[in-house]
Amino acid sequence: MALESTFQGLGACLLRLHDALNVLEITLGDKPPNDESAVADGVETVVLDIMGTLHESRQAAVSARSAVGHPVDLDGARRSLMACHGCFHHIEQQFSSGLASYDQLRELARLGNTRRAWQAWSSMVRSEIAQCQPLMLEASRALSECWQELVEHGGQTSISIRTETLGQKILTKGAREVIRN
Repeated sequence: MALESTFQGLGACLLRLHDALNVLEITLGDKPPNDESAVADGVETVVLDIMGTLHESRQAAVSARSAVGHPVDLDGARRSLMACHGCFHHIEQQFSSGLASYDQLRELARLGNTRRAWQAWSSMVRSEIAQCQPLMLEASRALSECWQELVEHGGQTSISIRTETLGQKILTKGAREVIRN
């Protein structure tokens, strides 16, 4: 796969993840009126944190994609991809421990089971979280593919150096050699 299209694919994966998290954020805002829940507020905080970090990750992915355009700047691409990957790693941690963990999903289910007004909301939120999981995996794979392409492309660049001695060989009448550089 071409270097530039691989990086373009990463941007597309991160955009799909952004769109899914945006739908989740909208769903979170549709809480039952005149009722509060610490669980709902906690989930909303985590999603907003993830969205902010995802924004940084997407910006770094755009920089990396620009760096692999013409002319190719492999070092710039590497630095941008490192920034993107660092942000994405943080997103994965927040997602797995703050949204999709067994404890969090159990708390959301409990909220829907114990408070009738929250039942539909809880079900929708859990469904939206489940829809984000394959997109997280897809983005992770896209990052891996970018690293592979970058390494392969960087390995194709090789430099050979050959040295030759330049100078003059001067013979004098006494068969003595003098070399001038």
